Amino acid sequence: MARVSASGRLHFGFQNLSLAHERLYGSLGVALDSPRVVVEADPAESVRCDHERGRAYAERATELLGVSGVELSVERTLPRHVGLGSGTQLSLAVLAAVASAHDRDPHVRERAPGLDRGGRSGIGVAAFESGGFVLDAGHPTERFTSDRPDRGAWSVPSVAARHEVPDDWRFVVALPDVEPGRSGTEEEDSMRSVVERADPTIADEIAAVVTRRVLPAVASGDHEAFGSAVAEIGRLNGAWYADEQGGVYRPPVGEIVARLGDSPAISGAGQSSWGPAVYGVTTRRRADEARDVAQQALVETGVDGEVLVAGPRNRGARID
Repeated sequence: MARVSASGRLHFGFQNLSLAHERLYGSLGVALDSPRVVVEADPAESVRCDHERGRAYAERATELLGVSGVELSVERTLPRHVGLGSGTQLSLAVLAAVASAHDRDPHVRERAPGLDRGGRSGIGVAAFESGGFVLDAGHPTERFTSDRPDRGAWSVPSVAARHEVPDDWRFVVALPDVEPGRSGTEEEDSMRSVVERADPTIADEIAAVVTRRVLPAVASGDHEAFGSAVAEIGRLNGAWYADEQGGVYRPPVGEIVARLGDSPAISGAGQSSWGPAVYGVTTRRRADEARDVAQQALVETGVDGEVLVAGPRNRGARID
């Protein structure tokens, strides 16, 4: 039997969405130690699984690996389409479990495109591989096409920079109970619309924030500088997305971000991916205070939801 445990990630945004620059996308994110996805697998002659998405990934994984089948159990999953990378982590966990059950190397980075993963952002794959803070290199802009490429017809963006995240950093995450973030065809259409009209000057501003603020902050362990810098990355990305999501942040995320950003317990707040997950950067010492702020923000915004506090994960998925 093989058992695989992987965890969620935060996606702070992209470095460039304009066709006027040489490289497109290039994302920033950090692996969290919770919540987690957990799957178990035993070798079998066919695919057996009572979890719909898990079964679909297992069927594809057996094809990619060239093995007979698997009996798969999905014990825990991440909340779907909220900005924590649920699809990527589940698909890669299933791939790794199927491979391990058959004594194969999953070669996650090479096979992720065959699972329809890692097309734009490399954060999810990198988080699964080694955790930590990751900046990926994006893709050459010349490869952009107006039509969605066939599944697997790409490579996962290379890791341009990776840093261990200090153990005492914490990320408070508010998950408002609203419509889930965009995914699938809807996400593809939105992203292509954004790319085709993106202002290139925003990418220039982001480049300065990344090199002068984000990377020095994570390298030196300065959570306050890091929080304010990734929050700025989020605001700049939101200027690209405004027409697609109804503002710099998708409603009602903007109200929650503002309330978290006003708290002295939180050094920076933003929206993860398409949301609705809202993150705030804090420390172990102020984690309880940050949690209370996030819970109150949901109340004041008038939405139900859940709040969690996660530490960083500086290692990849666990495969037993």
